[in-house]
Amino acid sequence: MPTRASASADARRLILARGLRGFADGAVSVLLASYLTHLGLTPFQVGAIVTGTLLGSAALTIAIGIVGHRLRRRPLLLAAAALMAGTGIGFVALSAFWPLLVVAVIGTLNPSAGDVSVFLPVEQAALAETSEASRLTATFAWYNLVGTLAGALGALASGVPEMAASMFAVRTVTAERLGFVVYVVTAIGVAVVYGRLSPRVEHEGRVASAPLARSRAIVLRLAALFSLDSFGGGFVVQSLLVLWLYRRFDLSVGTTGMIFFIAGLLAAFSQFLSSLLARRIGRIRTMVYTHLPANVFLMLAGVAPSVELAVTFLLLRMALSQMDVPARQSYVMAIVPPEERAAASSFTNVPRSLATALAPFLAGMMLERSSFGWPLVVGGLLKAVYDVLLLIGFRAVTPPGEEEVSHQQV
Repeated sequence: MPTRASASADARRLILARGLRGFADGAVSVLLASYLTHLGLTPFQVGAIVTGTLLGSAALTIAIGIVGHRLRRRPLLLAAAALMAGTGIGFVALSAFWPLLVVAVIGTLNPSAGDVSVFLPVEQAALAETSEASRLTATFAWYNLVGTLAGALGALASGVPEMAASMFAVRTVTAERLGFVVYVVTAIGVAVVYGRLSPRVEHEGRVASAPLARSRAIVLRLAALFSLDSFGGGFVVQSLLVLWLYRRFDLSVGTTGMIFFIAGLLAAFSQFLSSLLARRIGRIRTMVYTHLPANVFLMLAGVAPSVELAVTFLLLRMALSQMDVPARQSYVMAIVPPEERAAASSFTNVPRSLATALAPFLAGMMLERSSFGWPLVVGGLLKAVYDVLLLIGFRAVTPPGEEEVSHQQV
């Protein structure tokens, strides 16, 4: 019988694996476009491969959501690590567009700052098995913090191949290829970590007859609301905020980069407060009471008359906007039966990513017509509507162990 100590060890291993993957994803997401360009691919082909990675990851994640309830988690994670290694090998060995596109679609490459991949639903479901209900939000806070910081370090390390090419007089494409070799080595390290997981990560009890046999209604409601939030977030993805700051206030790339570095640190470390708030007021209230002020700050940044005020409001927004993430993830894991956690993670995360992809085009049209912060205002308003709907629809839907907190708030 697995002990509490083994469960804690499993949680540390899963968080370590998330950090390793975050580092590799952070490095490769920055290297990818440059590497493909140096291989001779056109901008259209580069864009097609990036799109292929996103669509392929979404499809794989949904597939895991559909069949994952019938499969054991450790073998599934090991298979995902093997696919990660195969993806890296493909990008090292191949140079033509069509073979690379196939590898991108079926592989695990992640060209974005987020983590929507085949790993995500299985890791989150396994992580939920390793933690007591009272510590679940704190565990997810660590999970997200380590992944975020590791991704930042990976992005920083992506500059090493260019330095190596200059120092050792080798072709840039050759040096960049080493980044994908590191991706393969990292996949092997991730597999080693997964191999040390105990049986504690497997869900106990009966196998569900369908992916969401008992929790379909609540998961679909949450997925719809999360998609609204992400659609609003798509108006203010980081690249568009950089463009807006340049057009509105003529900020340099270096200055903007420092602003977002500080914002990233605020967002990462603020997630620890999420677990403290969740213990006192519950997960739903934690999500709304931190997220709603953040969206007000986002709208204020959009209408701010000076760069100082705009940056101040953006930093205040980032100090609050990610505190809902651990609470959201732990809420989904706590509200559904253990055997349906992988499916719930898939069906709440993938629609969020697809919804995010719809908004940047509209935001770009707004910025083309005016330097005013319309994308920030519209994005903040949509996300605020999500907060209100979430509070109205789910404040009375409490996971096991949180009923006492909810009664105290009535």
